[in-house]
Amino acid sequence: MNSGNIAQRAASVRARFHAHGVNASEWARRQGYPVKLVHQVLSGRRSCRRGQSHQIAVALGIKDGPIAEAAE
Repeated sequence: MNSGNIAQRAASVRARFHAHGVNASEWARRQGYPVKLVHQVLSGRRSCRRGQSHQIAVALGIKDGPIAEAAE
């Protein structure tokens, strides 16, 4: 997936948040993700290839793919 497509999807997520009266910080807290990291994913400052940034991107619908469960 190219960065332009990811940027379009991130813009769509922000628009969806706005339409539902939710902001990224509130969504992050509800999902248990670090607020700063969610903002970095939405702004494109994170590559979202692995780890928690990838999980956030998949949960937001920015990227397709499975969310790997952490080993217990």
